[in-house]
Amino acid sequence: MDTHMDIGRIEALALRPSLAAPPVRVDGVRAIAFQGLDGDVHADPLSPRQLLLAGTDAYDAFALPPHALRENLLVDVDTSRLVSGTVLQVGDSALLRLMFQCEACGHLDAHHLGLSARIGTRRGMLARVLVGGEIRPGDRIRVAGAPLPAWSDDWRERIVHVLDTLPPASVITYKRLAQLAGIASSYCRAFPGMIARLGPRYAGKAVPSQSDIDLPRWDGRGLFDPAPVERLFSAEVVP
Repeated sequence: MDTHMDIGRIEALALRPSLAAPPVRVDGVRAIAFQGLDGDVHADPLSPRQLLLAGTDAYDAFALPPHALRENLLVDVDTSRLVSGTVLQVGDSALLRLMFQCEACGHLDAHHLGLSARIGTRRGMLARVLVGGEIRPGDRIRVAGAPLPAWSDDWRERIVHVLDTLPPASVITYKRLAQLAGIASSYCRAFPGMIARLGPRYAGKAVPSQSDIDLPRWDGRGLFDPAPVERLFSAEVVP
């Protein structure tokens, strides 16, 4: 994508105050740098899934009711064409780092039988907040600055990436590994076998939470957005 190119606009906004609550349409949201959207359950500095962008074209193609995709930002963009690592400016100041396509989960089948299998990459794109700011319906969306490193849509490859970033002489708990890779904690039961298949290089890098291994436990800080990134892109925001 060319930098500083307009690609669309915000059509609607929603927040979820808790996992048990449905999305609630709002007139504006406040994006907080490295944290997510103020008041949303997915705001988490250590998650690659701080917010979800979904396209109006997916709603039209599958005749979905409002908020069926549980997005935060409804955009007039085909999100299946968005590329991981792209930085988007939304509104006057907010900068979002696109992370990876959101996997289709079974709750979609409540709207249309088999939808989770058919929707594919049109489910939406997950993102993190690089630079905060107010976002409102009608705000333009544009590509801003050079892309950052891409993240894989495949959760297994994201696991490997997190393990490869682990500082020397440190370990990571299975629960934290799942959080940083952007997958449900239920995947933790698959980690021992999966990591064993990766070979001896990865042996002992991830441990259960109750492990008594006497090594520092990495919390993942610095994995996503090093501090200089904010300064780099804040200088390139287009008014």
